[in-house]
Amino acid sequence: MKIALIGYGKMGKMIEEIAKSRGHEIVSIIDIDNQEDFESEAFASADVAIEFTAPQAAYGNYLKAFAKGVKVVSGSTGWMKEHGDDVKRMCADEGKTLFWASNFSVGVAIFSAVNRYLAKIMNQFPQYDVTMEEVHHVHKLDHPSGTAITLAEQIIDILDRKDDWCVGKVVNPDGSVSCCDEANNSSSMLSIDSIRRDEVPGIHSIRYDSEEDLITITHDAHSRRGFALGAVLAAEYTQNHQGLLTISDMFDF
Repeated sequence: MKIALIGYGKMGKMIEEIAKSRGHEIVSIIDIDNQEDFESEAFASADVAIEFTAPQAAYGNYLKAFAKGVKVVSGSTGWMKEHGDDVKRMCADEGKTLFWASNFSVGVAIFSAVNRYLAKIMNQFPQYDVTMEEVHHVHKLDHPSGTAITLAEQIIDILDRKDDWCVGKVVNPDGSVSCCDEANNSSSMLSIDSIRRDEVPGIHSIRYDSEEDLITITHDAHSRRGFALGAVLAAEYTQNHQGLLTISDMFDF
């Protein structure tokens, strides 16, 4: 398969290594300093482009790839609220293809399925209050993580006693702590605590707590390699599929 890379930071370089090890060809690498390569024959020859950039750049990258008839796999977050309807329309009505996930790790996909199943069970036990904590490296500027938001939205869709999520306690890279607005501190809100520490690739924990006991599920990434491998697996899947695709399409849990 011919793959184009959009974004060539640590994740892009790791994706390149894994893709080559699986027999794929990298035909184009686009970063901030060579945006004109979107117009190149090499980019247009790609079967799939794998995109990991900033939220403000992602949607524009999709449009440039779609214009060249290139399918896209993307792990960029933050664009869905403003541009989600447009992307859905392009995939449904114009034959474009985007495989999007906030996290491509196979382990996180399994964890997500467990999260949904546990929420379904816990909907029957209102004595348990649910909260979440995510821990990431100090270079991650946004909070909560896109993965935490996705997990929270799954719970909210299933758990009748939660209406929305809110930012909880935030431990910043310098050790300072900020807390959520008291207005968000209600029983109908799912609080997400965020910690930025060292070089942690990513830890997500979901807790159901009652007066009697505590139930916790956790996904702890050992490295970012699992995310990169998942992105390449998604590209392999996307090559032969069309439309707006997600992890749930690739894995039948």
